[in-house]
Amino acid sequence: MKAQELYQKLEKDFKLNECQDDWRNVEFDAEFVTENFRKRYMGILADNAEEIGKVYTAVFPSEKVMQNILEKNEQNILLFTHHPLDWKIKDGQSPFINLNSDLLKKFKENKTSIYTLHTPLDRNGEYSTSVNFAKALGIRQVGEFAEYFGFLSGVIGKTDCNNISEMAEVFKKEIGHNVKIWNYGTDEIRDGKVAIVAGGGCDAEILSEISQLGINTFLTGVTFHNNYGPSIEAHKIAKENKINMIGGTHYSTEKFACIKMVEYFEKTGNYGEFISGNPDMRDLG
Repeated sequence: MKAQELYQKLEKDFKLNECQDDWRNVEFDAEFVTENFRKRYMGILADNAEEIGKVYTAVFPSEKVMQNILEKNEQNILLFTHHPLDWKIKDGQSPFINLNSDLLKKFKENKTSIYTLHTPLDRNGEYSTSVNFAKALGIRQVGEFAEYFGFLSGVIGKTDCNNISEMAEVFKKEIGHNVKIWNYGTDEIRDGKVAIVAGGGCDAEILSEISQLGINTFLTGVTFHNNYGPSIEAHKIAKENKINMIGGTHYSTEKFACIKMVEYFEKTGNYGEFISGNPDMRDLG
């Protein structure tokens, strides 16, 4: 498939003309990262192939993921990622890690492109992060909340779990590793309703909105709690309003959207495959 044809379809289907993103604090390598991406922070990041024969999807363009693709020794490849950067929690520093220039150079030599949709994939819809996270946990969507760059990115859902302990077991089973429970209220899930934001949802505005909705159970990725940054206020609001939180890491709660994107690319006639990464357990606090 012609690369530009695929990019135009992604542009249209995910309505990039309606979306915004902001990575201005990151200095992207102009030698390998397109000018268009450096202006919009979405879409084609590394434009190295005129034809696309296969698409790999991943949450982060980590060195592990990039090396995995290079080891296959293939050409005319597209790496589709949710984020344009890798992620690792570090005290007092931004958790986002820029792309490895040596690997970007090898991608160029191997005719391997990178296409990134961050906020467009967080926007609630068939392929979005929170929607597919909820589906993976067997939670039925009954509403949405959490405005993010002008659209809604959170899901209000109904669960058959009666309490936070049962919910945590389902969560743990589906993501394949331990979760972190922050017990700030009663164990019972009020009215069987939960609030869900995949990824970095531990935010003061989100917790305030959950409180106003009368929901006492919140499922997200990053629940890191320390003595600086927005996590202080978010945990304070959760505690004051008796909202229990369960964290499952940034990677593990957003991977379901990238797995779902394999179906999207196969519908375009391109073979797709999800490349797994590693959850950073420090996300949980």
